Amino acid sequence: MTISVDQLTEARRALDTPLYADVGGDLEVSFEFFPPKNEAMEAQLWSAVRTLEPLGPRFVSVTYGAGGTTRERTHATVARIQRETSLAAAAHLTCVEATKAEIDAIAEEYWAAGVRHIVALRGDPPVVGAKYASHPGGYENAADLVAGLKRLHPFEVSVSAYPECHPDSPDAAADLDNLKRKLDAGANRAITQFFFEPETFFRYRDEVAAAGVDAEIVPGIMPVMNFASVKRMSAMCGTAVPPWMARLFEGLDDHPAARQLVAATVAAELSRRLYAGGVKQLHFYTLNRAELAFAICHLLGVRAKAKVEAAAA
Repeated sequence: MTISVDQLTEARRALDTPLYADVGGDLEVSFEFFPPKNEAMEAQLWSAVRTLEPLGPRFVSVTYGAGGTTRERTHATVARIQRETSLAAAAHLTCVEATKAEIDAIAEEYWAAGVRHIVALRGDPPVVGAKYASHPGGYENAADLVAGLKRLHPFEVSVSAYPECHPDSPDAAADLDNLKRKLDAGANRAITQFFFEPETFFRYRDEVAAAGVDAEIVPGIMPVMNFASVKRMSAMCGTAVPPWMARLFEGLDDHPAARQLVAATVAAELSRRLYAGGVKQLHFYTLNRAELAFAICHLLGVRAKAKVEAAAA
């Protein structure tokens, strides 16, 4: 059997690393939630918030439905997180189906509620598959929205980035130009669409740097709770699903506990390799379920801050 140089390098790297060694202690995490639609989902959301709160994330963000369909629920959720927890809440805000005056009013409400972080997005059309069109009198795109927010208040602003190119972009160069416009407008960082292989992010990071962008690019991590759902979401946003994932999750449809164990291991390994490549911030798409995100953070050595502080005292 012939062993390649790459395989030997990987084997030596693995042997030189202690089994399940914690990362360096300087990893920062953040989490994304979506607003609940009913009482049961609200209970699930707040259980997830309380479970993940002790990990001391940089911030937690709350999504905004297509066409602004969850506007009130998003605002209520963000305001409650800001009011009732120790977490820094970030509100998603989009350009669709609203005038500049309406969006500015929402941003002013967030500022009044103590929310200082906005995730500024172009947003998706309210009709799935429809072509995006800016609202009459509204913000043209995410870069325009970022500039508008910065005119109102000194918000911390995060924007989106697409390692495998946004489906609406004609090519990767145009996609990078759009990212630069958002950052030039005043955004503090970009959070990526989810991806499944570390090389995808590293290649994109190199392309971003070559384009002259030196802002923080945070990898977005999607733990696999349901492989069929992940395949559907990936197809919609242009994310490649590697063949090895299908092999790993094959036969686990009727074994949810085993599927969660596999999912946590896969996401933790992806996170470890990203960290080894110099990544110190990770953003987890939780889908309002804390177990996987908590397990992944635990595998990475991220522990409850309150307990650590109490022990030190």
